[in-house]
This record gives sequence, C-alpha cells and structure tokens, in this order.
Amino acid sequence: MKILRFAALGVVAALTLTACSGDDTPSETPTAGGETSAAPEAAEITLWLTPDTIPAVGDYLTTTFAAENPGSTLKIEEVSWGDLITKLTTALPDAANTPDVVEIGNTQSPTFTTVGAFRDLTPIYEELGGENLLQSFVDAGTVDGKVYAVPYYFGSRYMFYRKDIWTAAGLEAPKTLSEFSESVAKLRTDTQSGFAMGGQDWRNGISWVFANGGELATVDGTTWTSTLSDPNTIKGLEQWQEIYKTASNLPSEQRDVAYWDFLNDGTNGEPPAAATIMAPGWARWSIGDMTTNDAGDEVRDGMADDTKFDIFALPGVDGGVAPVFAGGSNLAISAKSEHPELAENLLRIMFTQEFQELLGKNGLGPANKNYVSSLGDDKFAQTAIETAANSKLTPAAPGWAAIEGAFVYEELFQKIADGGDVAALATEYDAKLTPMLNGGAAG
Repeated sequence: MKILRFAALGVVAALTLTACSGDDTPSETPTAGGETSAAPEAAEITLWLTPDTIPAVGDYLTTTFAAENPGSTLKIEEVSWGDLITKLTTALPDAANTPDVVEIGNTQSPTFTTVGAFRDLTPIYEELGGENLLQSFVDAGTVDGKVYAVPYYFGSRYMFYRKDIWTAAGLEAPKTLSEFSESVAKLRTDTQSGFAMGGQDWRNGISWVFANGGELATVDGTTWTSTLSDPNTIKGLEQWQEIYKTASNLPSEQRDVAYWDFLNDGTNGEPPAAATIMAPGWARWSIGDMTTNDAGDEVRDGMADDTKFDIFALPGVDGGVAPVFAGGSNLAISAKSEHPELAENLLRIMFTQEFQELLGKNGLGPANKNYVSSLGDDKFAQTAIETAANSKLTPAAPGWAAIEGAFVYEELFQKIADGGDVAALATEYDAKLTPMLNGGAAG
C-alpha cells in the first residue's frame, strides 16, 4: 500500500513539473480561429487505452490519424485498469518511454493533474468541445482554472436481469430500493445469486451510500475529510452489507467480476448463476444469446430476446432513480511527450462529431453532450441517460488515485461483506482515508 502511494505521489519529484507544464509549447496545428502554422514533424505516437473501448475505436483512430497526419502513425497499447496507475507513475516522468496520450479513470485524474504530470489543454479546450463536455469529468481534470484532462466517455450503471427468472418467481421490476432488496433475496438459491455481487465491489456498492444521501468525503477549501461515519453513509453501507449477505453467492474477496457471464450461462442450475447484476450500460453487448455477426464471429446478441433479458434503473429509497457511481474515463497528454502537437491532433480527432457518435453507437456515453442522442432512443439508451443524470463521481481529491492503487475501499468492503461492524469500520477507515485523500500517508 505505501509503495503504491509513494509511487503516485512521487510523480512530483520525478517530473519536477509545475501545474503550467507545456504552456510554453505552442500548438502547430489548425487553431480555433482557423489559423495554421507549420505541421509537426512526422513521428509515431503512443496512445494508452484500457480494454473497454479498443475494439470499438482502435481501427478508426489508427486509420484516421495516419490519414490526417501524413507520415505519422498511431500505436495503441492496451493497459489494464489494475496496472494503469503503477505503469503511469513509472512512465510519465520518462520522456523516452512515456505514452503521448493516455486514458485515465475519471476518479484517478486529480492525483496526476495536481502534480503537473499532464500537458495544459486549456489552449485547445474550446476546440475539443468546451462547455459542451461533461462538466464533472472536466472538473476532475482541472487545476487552478486550467484543464489538464478532458472527458473520454461515460457509462452509468443500471440493473440487468433475467426477466424470465423474475417472472417465474412472480416478481416485477422494483419501484423502491427496499423492494429491490426483498426481490433479489427471494431469488437467491444454492446455485443462483439473486443479485451477483463480489464482496470487494465498492464501485457498485457506493450506490447504496449515495441513495441514502451519504458521501464518501467532503472538502473545506482544499482540505478533504473522509465521511464514512456520517449516519447516512453508515445506513447505505449497512444496506449493502445486508443485500450481499442475503442475495449474493460470490466470495467476499472477489472484485472486477464479469457479472454478465452469470446472466448468460446460469440457466441450467449450474453455478455460478445470477438473476440480476449491476453493470455499466455497455455491458449489454456481452449479454444475450449467441449469434454470428457479419464477420462470421460468434457474439452475444445484445439481449435481443426481451422475454428473457431486461433492464431497470436502480430505484431510490423512496422511488425514482437512485444516484449511482458514474463510470468512465478522461484523456490527457503527458507533459513529457516528445510529440505534443501530434498528441493534440489525436485529441482533435477524438472530439469530432464522427468519433463521438462512434462511441455512442457502441454504447459508450459521448463526452460531448451534443452527441448523446447517438446512444439511440431505445430502453437501453434512455435508461443510460436517465441514470447518468442522477450519477455521482468519487471525491476529486489529490490522493484519490493512491487510494485506488492501494485497494483501500476493496479492503473495507470485504470486511463489511464478511459481517464486520459497519460503524466501527467506518471510524477506522475515516482515520486511514482522510490523510490519504489529502496526499499524505494512511492514518
């Protein structure tokens, strides 16, 4: 845990940058006013992406970048979420090995933006969409009024369920959070989770905190305080503990689970199986019966059988839609990039209408709100938009990436899943998390 913390914070010393890094390097590509200067020297640049979007956008980006930047090429490297922070803290200070452009989780952005690891994108911010970009994601990448990371895509979470299993049990989509808890508890058997959820799954679990009006942390000026001990937060955590105990068969140490596999293959009474899961909207394309696409590949049909599969938004305590954690990513240019103008050109491509709509057509929420309609107008799109409107982010604290890198919330949620006293754990972890939120050592 301490190694990861110092790795993330050590970017300051390694880079010896200030928050204005890159201000003295002018863009040599078309500007918002239409003026142009000399094209940047041809080169190969590197884009780091996590596995979530590469299949949808990889070919488009490499082909379009090469066409619009003659003589230059784009290399896309896949980096898993679990390795991203460690790899970034090693690569960002090294001009010879740094990625030019990187995808980073929206919750991880503040740690790197506050230490000067990324190039200032303020000069091209309006070109990339300006005020039409997702503001909460922009805020996570902004320091002292300057933008260092911009939104890539969003994905709100909602419930995917086996409608046939629910119907056979005489159950309908719930209207309140308590109805949901009661229903999934009834659907649990020895071989089937009523609601499949790993014990370390805090990203889904914090929706119960938000639904009860709780927060993970608050800020006063620039000082962050962990608020797990807030009565509303405790209430949400206790509800999550109860639903894990009564509805899930997954181990308490499990995290980052491909829950959709449980919906797809749990129909013959063979574990693992599930009647309900919670996942970002793009999970749709991993759910359904097998079919063959135009390329001859076997794929899931995207829940084509609506008598078998269906969705609903997680309901709130008193009805309506509960606030859920907004998944998604930001994009940034390394302050040590040797080809920053080409990197800016790549971002320009990624914020065109064509690319933004490509994201939407693949079930990924476009960063520019003008193109959200590309998600479609079916129930999947409408539920994604509805839940996104009620979604929340984790605290934009400078130490958040270090917290994620040290798996502190995974550790906390596993202890809660194992039946620990929630109030006592909340006090213990408030003491641990508050200094980490502010960039210090764990308490």
